[in-house]
Amino acid sequence: MSDSSFLATRRGKLTLALLCGVAFLDFIDASIVNIALPAMQRALGFSVAGLQWVPSGYLLTYGGFMLLGGRVADLLGRRRVLVGGTVLFGAASAAGGFAQDASVMVAARMVQGLGAATMLPAALSLLTTSFREGPERNRALALWGGMAGAASGAGVLLGGVLTEGLGWRWVMLVNVPVVVTILIVVPMLLPDDRRTARIREFDLPGALLVTGAMLLLVFTLVKAPDVGWGTTRTAGGLAGSAVLLALFVLNETRSAHPLLPLDTFRIRGLAAANVTQLLILAGGAAMFFFLSLYMESVLGYSPLQTGSAYLPLCAAVGVAAGITSKLLPRFGTRPLIVVGGLIGTGGLYMLSRVPVDGSYARDLLPGLIVFALGLGVAFVSVTAAANAGVPADRAGMAAALLQSSQQLGTALGLAIMAVIAADRTGDLLRLGTDPRQASTSGFQDALFAGSMFTLAAAIVGLGVRNTRGEEPTPTPAATDTEPATTPDAVVDAR
Repeated sequence: MSDSSFLATRRGKLTLALLCGVAFLDFIDASIVNIALPAMQRALGFSVAGLQWVPSGYLLTYGGFMLLGGRVADLLGRRRVLVGGTVLFGAASAAGGFAQDASVMVAARMVQGLGAATMLPAALSLLTTSFREGPERNRALALWGGMAGAASGAGVLLGGVLTEGLGWRWVMLVNVPVVVTILIVVPMLLPDDRRTARIREFDLPGALLVTGAMLLLVFTLVKAPDVGWGTTRTAGGLAGSAVLLALFVLNETRSAHPLLPLDTFRIRGLAAANVTQLLILAGGAAMFFFLSLYMESVLGYSPLQTGSAYLPLCAAVGVAAGITSKLLPRFGTRPLIVVGGLIGTGGLYMLSRVPVDGSYARDLLPGLIVFALGLGVAFVSVTAAANAGVPADRAGMAAALLQSSQQLGTALGLAIMAVIAADRTGDLLRLGTDPRQASTSGFQDALFAGSMFTLAAAIVGLGVRNTRGEEPTPTPAATDTEPATTPDAVVDAR
C-alpha cells in the first residue's frame, strides 16, 4: 500500500473529518459567544467588567494549559487525552448552557478552555502522525487550516442565528450533541495508543512553571486594555510571566524527563513558524473584533446581519486552503507564507479605510475576501511548516506550541489594538467629534495596526523551513501498509 493510500480510503477520510471537526468545535467556541454577550448580561446579571470574562475566561485556560495538554497527549496517548478533553468540554458546555448566575457561566467557560487545551493538540498530532509528509498530509492540513480560518467567522454567524432563534443558552448547548457524536466516533476510527508513563516521567515542576507563566501572561494581556499598559499591575504581570518562563527553561535544562525538550527548537524553522502564527493571529483578531463592532455600532447591523457578513470570508478561506495544498509541493511553505501574509496585509489595509457611511458591497466585501484569501494560504502553509520534520514523539508538543502561539497572538493583538482604538476614539471625543466618526476612526487605526502585524508575519515567514512535504517524518513504526497512527508509532515516554 502506498504512502498516499490512507487518505484515499473511507477510514482515512472519516478520520480526517473527525479531527477537523474537533478543531472546528474548539476554534468556533472562541467567537460564538460574542454575539450573545448582551443577552447573557441581561439574563445572568453580569457587570460590565465581569462580562468580558465570558470570552476571556476561555482564552485564558485555552492558552494557559495548551503546552501541558500537548505533552500529556504525547505521554499518555493521544486518543485517551482527546476523549478526556472532549468529555470535559461537553460537561462545561452543558453547565454554561444551564447557568443561572454569572459566576457559573465564567467557571464553565474556563473549564471549556481547559478541555479545548487538551483536545486540540491531541487532534493535530493525531492528524500529523496519521498522514505522512507529502501530498497526503498537505491535503489534510489544508482542510485543517481551512477549518481554523473559517471558524471565527462561522462562530459570529452561528452565534447570531442561535441568539436570535433558539436563545443565547444555545451558544453553549449546541456543543453537547457534537461532543456526544465525537465520543461515539473516536473509538471506531482511532486506534488505542494509550501509554502508561510513570509518575517520575512527568515533569511536575516544569508543568507548574510553564502553565503558571502562560496563565499569568494571557491574563495580563487580557486585562491590559482596562488597567493600562503603563500600570504597575501590567508591568508586574509581564515581569512575573517572564521570570516564570526563565525558571521553566532552567528547569528543562536540568530535568531528566522535561515537559518541553529544548532540543525541539533545533528543528529547523520551527520557532519562526510559531512566531509567524502569532503575528497572523494578532492581525486576524483585530479584523474580527473591530469590524464586528464597526458593523453593529456604526452601521447599525443586527447580530444576524453581522454574522452573515462573514459568510464570503468563510468560503474564501476554504477556497484558498484547497488551492494552497496543491501549490505546496511546487513552491514550498516559505514563499506561500510570505505571499499569504502580504495578501492578508492588503486586505486589512483595505478594511482600515472603512467610512462612517460605509457600504457592505463597496467598503467591506472586497477587503474581507482579500484578507480571507491571504489567511487561508498562510494558515495552511504555517501549519505545514511547523509540523515538518517533527518526530512522532514530539507531535503533541509541536501541535501545542503552534496553538499556544495562536492564543497568545489573539490575546496580544486585542490587548494592543484595543488601546490604539480607545486612545484615538477618546482623543476625538474630547475634541467634540461626532461619536460615530470618533469610533470609526478608532477602528480604522486598530485595523491598520493589524495590517502591520500581518506584514511582520510575512517578513518573519522568510525564516521558516521551506518544506514541500518531501521529507519523511521520523515515525518509528510507520510502515507501507498502515498509517503512522498505530500504537507503536506513539511516543516512547522515556
